[in-house]
Amino acid sequence: MKRPGHLPRLDKAAYRGKAWVHWTMSMRDRAKGWLDEPMHCQVRELLLHTMARYSLHCPGYCLMPDHAHFLWMGLGDDSDQLLASRFFRKHWNEKLQERGVCLQPQGYDHVLRESERRPDAFEDTVIYIFHNPQRAGLVGDWVGWSYRGSVLPGYPEIPRAGFGGFWPVFWKIHNRETTKRAGGNT
Repeated sequence: MKRPGHLPRLDKAAYRGKAWVHWTMSMRDRAKGWLDEPMHCQVRELLLHTMARYSLHCPGYCLMPDHAHFLWMGLGDDSDQLLASRFFRKHWNEKLQERGVCLQPQGYDHVLRESERRPDAFEDTVIYIFHNPQRAGLVGDWVGWSYRGSVLPGYPEIPRAGFGGFWPVFWKIHNRETTKRAGGNT
């Protein structure tokens, strides 16, 4: 059911299980001044807790001066991205409010269709997210933007997101984790 003043959402089932969702979360009134390395570290920590708590992977995120992009993937039947988003936004908002900024009341989401879930199309979506600072003219080359990355709980050794060695390692880890949750061997 659509609430007045809120963006429409798909049925809750579309956000559960092995759903893959691109979340965009904007600051109220497109406020700036909150983005720095300490906040980036706080966001990474919140992402780590959120991903672990709700059985998710975040293969790509990018923090921008007035909004942020997150690509989340459910790992099993216990994954629930609506609950994860609510949890993440609540705790991130607390950190932002300490700086006099807050999130808009609702984030925008795009649940990836089957055609967008093919590895090549999916990888293009992550690269699109990473290129946001370059398209916005904030850096000459997206590689120079430090407020981006990936979060896969339990795998701190994964190569830096978006670089050559990342994708083979990412898909191996992701497949291992989804198989483990489905009751298969690791």
